[in-house]
Amino acid sequence: MRATIPGAFALTLALAAQCAVASAASDALAALLDDEREAAWRDDPLQATYEGVHRYDDRLPSVTPADQVMRLATNQRFLDRLHAIDVDSLTPQERISLELFDFVLSQRQILGRHRDWRTPINSDSGFYADLLLLADAHPFANAADYERYISRLRDVPRYFRQNIDNMRIGMREGFTLPREILPGIATIIAGAQIRNVEESTFWAPFARFPESVSASDRERLMADGRSAIRDAVAPAYAQFQAFFESEYRRKARTSVGASAMPGGREYYADLIRYYTTLPDATADGIHRTGLAEVARIRAQMEGIVREVNFAGDFAAFLAYLRTDPQFYPKSGDELLREAAWITREIDARIPDFFGLIPRTPYTVKPVPAALAPNYTGGRYNPGPTGAAGEYWVNTTRLDQRPLYVLPALTLHEAAPGHHTQGSLARELENVPAFRRNFYPHAFGEGWGLYSEWLGQEMGIYHTPYERFGRLTYEMWRACRLVVDTGIHAMGWTRQQAIDYMTGNTALSNHEIRTEIDRYIAWPGQALAYKTGEMHIIALRRHAERELGEHFDVRAFHDAVLDNGGLTLPVLGEQIEAYIARVKAAH
Repeated sequence: MRATIPGAFALTLALAAQCAVASAASDALAALLDDEREAAWRDDPLQATYEGVHRYDDRLPSVTPADQVMRLATNQRFLDRLHAIDVDSLTPQERISLELFDFVLSQRQILGRHRDWRTPINSDSGFYADLLLLADAHPFANAADYERYISRLRDVPRYFRQNIDNMRIGMREGFTLPREILPGIATIIAGAQIRNVEESTFWAPFARFPESVSASDRERLMADGRSAIRDAVAPAYAQFQAFFESEYRRKARTSVGASAMPGGREYYADLIRYYTTLPDATADGIHRTGLAEVARIRAQMEGIVREVNFAGDFAAFLAYLRTDPQFYPKSGDELLREAAWITREIDARIPDFFGLIPRTPYTVKPVPAALAPNYTGGRYNPGPTGAAGEYWVNTTRLDQRPLYVLPALTLHEAAPGHHTQGSLARELENVPAFRRNFYPHAFGEGWGLYSEWLGQEMGIYHTPYERFGRLTYEMWRACRLVVDTGIHAMGWTRQQAIDYMTGNTALSNHEIRTEIDRYIAWPGQALAYKTGEMHIIALRRHAERELGEHFDVRAFHDAVLDNGGLTLPVLGEQIEAYIARVKAAH
């Protein structure tokens, strides 16, 4: 006679087995995420520093071709481990982590195969420019912190040599930046040169020691720091400038679009999917969307031209905005004060639109002088983990910095844009470390552009010109869809892209040139903004229709932001879950 197990006991065993499977899946995911973060920090000490991990502050990354091959192999092992985890046994929050991590690992493999480390610079940033902000990321609480910083400074020549060697590989293989945009980059490299040790950004920590560092240590550390900057850092920058001027500019490719490089068409297609986070996105589809958006926004802009009773046509109105002194600041201080005033006005309205408000403060600062000449009008610098955010405003070329776009710029870069989104992500609790700094471009930049759009409801635009400024910023992002795909997939010239942007936006001529050069040097990234914004607006309209009188804009914004950075597909899943929760509650 076969023995039977009582029903209650059998159910208990089944539940125990399910719990064991779930626990094993959760443990496997947690171990994988911990292992990957530790490997990432060890492999990229700069990333570790910015994420508040200071075990590797005495060194810089190694970026040789052999290192790149090793990274691909390591990453594949992580990906294999990830795909072996039983997704159905995870909690909802763990499933989000797994789906996002799958995107991270898979995209590393896809883009890594294109060996884009052969171009470690773009139009306004790169390995040499990133180091200019190094002192802001380091802790300087004691002598040991200074010693690690000095060791890192002494490692700069090796780091620069490896990057230069990689660029030489790119030169031999036709994988370079276009020659046509290099003059602007040359100004940034020239501005980064160290002519006086004590005036360099690298010297700043030695000019303000904390009381915890003794007088005797200060004297020793200053001597060592001066030696490291003079004998290691300054020569490395000089050698990079000499290489750039004597070799790279002569051998850089004469074509403009990414598709013209070896394997470039496939590379650009992969970049589109990476920056939009949409697996089905294509250059043709994005180009058509851009054209439609340009036409829609143009009609709204022309409505404002009529509203202010301007006597000329659209082109004449743009010329008027670009040249009339009333629209431009008289000094950098005036520009910074105006930006700061707008942030105060925005901050007062935030509680009406958001339940989640970050604890981390932010300040308004000028773009660092070394970067400003070829830089955009403004940008957000989150700084290292735990630091206050910085809303940078470009105070150079004041005749190219119109005040009527400042409300839109501030909404995008500060609050409720990048500062709000990024700070809330860093303040997340009970999530894997990678998610606190995960920044899918379509989500992050889409949120920034959505914040400009939201400024209308918040009452931040007070004049027709400021409303036109918002529209010109939205048009700028719509034009990006057209010109980025035009340049990199359809054979557009640099001048063709400049002319298209000039004819459709009120951006200054200098801003247009720096922006077009940015798109040329950074294929695909410009597609993130409008793609993400359109998805967020579409999700909001969907939620409004589904929830009717129960729709709460504060709850919607919290649902968008309370999981940190998300791919657009995962964001869609989370908004559907939010809608379901509200419906269930009513």
